[in-house]
Amino acid sequence: MPVAAVRPRNRQEIAEQYKWNLADIFPSWEAWDEGYKTFEAGIERYVALKGTLVSGPDQLLKAYQLSDELGQLAYRVWYYPSLQYDEDQRDNAVNAKRQQVQILFARLQQAQSWFNPELLTVPLETVRGWLKLSEALRLYTFAIEDLYRQQEHVLDEAGEGLMSLASRLASAPNEAYWALSTADAKFPTIVLSAGEEVTVSYGQYRAILSTRREQADREKAFRALYQTYNNSVNTYATLYNAVCQRDWFQARARGYKSTLDAALHGDNIPPSVVETLIETTRAATEPLRRYHRLRRRVLGVSTYQVYDFAIPLVTHDKKYAYDDVLDWIVESLAPLGPAYQARMRDGFSGRWIDVYENDGKRSGAYSAPVYGTHPYMLLNYTDTLDDVFTLAHEMGHSMHTILSHETQPFIYSGYTIFVAEVPSTLSEALLLDYMLDQLKDPVERVVLLQHAIDNITSTFYTQVMFADFELRAHRLAEEDKPITSEILTEMYTTLLTDYYGDAVDLNDLTGVTWARIPHFFNSPYYVYQYATCFASAAKLSSEITSGEASSREAARERYLTLLRSGGNDHPMEQLKKAGVDLGASDTVQAIIKQLDVLVTRLEGELAQIDQGR
Repeated sequence: MPVAAVRPRNRQEIAEQYKWNLADIFPSWEAWDEGYKTFEAGIERYVALKGTLVSGPDQLLKAYQLSDELGQLAYRVWYYPSLQYDEDQRDNAVNAKRQQVQILFARLQQAQSWFNPELLTVPLETVRGWLKLSEALRLYTFAIEDLYRQQEHVLDEAGEGLMSLASRLASAPNEAYWALSTADAKFPTIVLSAGEEVTVSYGQYRAILSTRREQADREKAFRALYQTYNNSVNTYATLYNAVCQRDWFQARARGYKSTLDAALHGDNIPPSVVETLIETTRAATEPLRRYHRLRRRVLGVSTYQVYDFAIPLVTHDKKYAYDDVLDWIVESLAPLGPAYQARMRDGFSGRWIDVYENDGKRSGAYSAPVYGTHPYMLLNYTDTLDDVFTLAHEMGHSMHTILSHETQPFIYSGYTIFVAEVPSTLSEALLLDYMLDQLKDPVERVVLLQHAIDNITSTFYTQVMFADFELRAHRLAEEDKPITSEILTEMYTTLLTDYYGDAVDLNDLTGVTWARIPHFFNSPYYVYQYATCFASAAKLSSEITSGEASSREAARERYLTLLRSGGNDHPMEQLKKAGVDLGASDTVQAIIKQLDVLVTRLEGELAQIDQGR
């Protein structure tokens, strides 16, 4: 069986073809310094425009165009040191330049803070008259209309001043959560069945759950970690109550009917989207339960718990060399057309990607949307199957960026989180289909299917359950009801039963796991977007790959139009144009049907392995 190549940890010894080429941003630090100075001077030019908007369309256009000019330069000035810092985060000299840009960005934000309030003093009908007079200004129509759309929730000067003062307290629950969960946490040390001692931080906990085939080890790690949270559960509940009360205060202060309305209004998303997502998913949990019943049977355990979710069903250590999988990824995207594939090959050959680990390099993976050149992708590729799908995922983001940047004017070149995960998820789905067609080893196919299923269960069902939990908790605040540790733990336990039924056994600590979810404390009403993106990608993937040739072609063009649209409309409208209505239950049903099909295929592959024994 192939093994991973031994690669140098010293960055200087890694071949250039596996390192990104930042000269596409600036050819040298001297050129970057000139860009920095130009950016700095532009901020002062912007400040000088304050008080001029009432003069008419020419001054408004001047402000928008200067903002665009500064925004484009900001991408390059920021990413040149930022990407170099991520190559080696021990480099203090580069980090100093990065911090220098952050300070400049704070100045830019302050310099631009006058624009929205000043424009909103001009009646909308007056501005619409200006749009008729100026063809160049009409480019900004959507941005202008969207600003005025949100005006009803903008307070007067005194009110905004008070909200600004209150905002200094807004992050306190999250900061306290992290202090309690990291700096002040006392994670216990356990002894595993092989005799080694492990301190059960969350990172070690995840490693144990995915690698230790002895269930007793997984249970011991689970109890060690969650008893740590249980020891402070009343403090966690107090912090989460503060989050819910903060969100309800901010919603009422700005005139929203609910915390959900307040969270969704910016992207013009109706609350029914989240409510339909939750209702449809709760009514269709059978594929999820069927998968976990299958896991219980294959693992042969008498009790099946949440700490059994991550252990692989089969042992398989195949390695996937980076150069070997590039063609797979390109070929898997044939349903999107040869032009799309050609652009992707450009990315693989054009040194957009920093592929391998090296000493000091930032962990994880991302796609950085550097306007004016091309995206840059950071990987830490170690030849695992997860790495293959991570590469496809990040390239999906990069292709979205490329098509958006090439098609849209700068002001609409970015895209919202609500659509961002659609192309990355769709890329993974097409790669899975391709690999299942190409690979015939049933053990390898089981690994592939489990990877895809676990992705759906964790990124769709789990995130919907999280959204369900935080919506219920926030409604307690809106109804002036108490939020205590007992109430939150009972609520979470009930949700686990609602979603998993009798497929999963619960224990005395399972219900406390709400206290470990950072999103609850950091970014409420955020996680549902992972689920909506998964559902959208499932529906689009089905339409692009099945049916008559003409319908597939039409679906492909709608999808590519979505990627090209950037931020030129509200995300719900963009998805509708692509053929996805997230207000309808059939969109959510698409991912549920996909899971059902995958579980059936997994059952078949496992049966084939059993027959071969």
